[in-house]
Amino acid sequence: MKTSTGNLSKIGLNEKRSEKLAEMLNDLLANYSIFYQNVRGYHWNIQGEKFFELHIKFEELYNNLFLKIDDVAERILTLGFKPNYKFTQYLKTSAILESNKVTNGQNSIEEILKSLQTILTKQRLILDVSADINDVGTNALMNDYISEQEKLVWMYSAYLKV
Repeated sequence: MKTSTGNLSKIGLNEKRSEKLAEMLNDLLANYSIFYQNVRGYHWNIQGEKFFELHIKFEELYNNLFLKIDDVAERILTLGFKPNYKFTQYLKTSAILESNKVTNGQNSIEEILKSLQTILTKQRLILDVSADINDVGTNALMNDYISEQEKLVWMYSAYLKV
């Protein structure tokens, strides 16, 4: 089917505008993937007084990120495009950088908060674009993620104030 602004995808969205959204989702996927790997590093290498509680919290977080990585990749596929899967590409495009400081709990939490801020900013931009093209599926996904991650920001920030 064709509209005045282009062809419609199998799910009824404008293909050209969906392509831009898929590119944004691929960027989000890259950031999630580096964030995920950093959190695995924190989990594996954390040392010190708060080891036991942080080790568990980091595992909870990386399991959650793993699910989001899969959701984002599948959303890209649903839109009719291919998710990037190469870490070499992720490292080139991600605003979140690989962590070199994975043993210190305070530093790890600070990096998590910075990564969440990056992710939240990107998701809000995706939310705007998905709303603009009437992509309810992507919009719902981003709304859910944002709500959940805002709470995580509050919790991790509260931990730092101890």
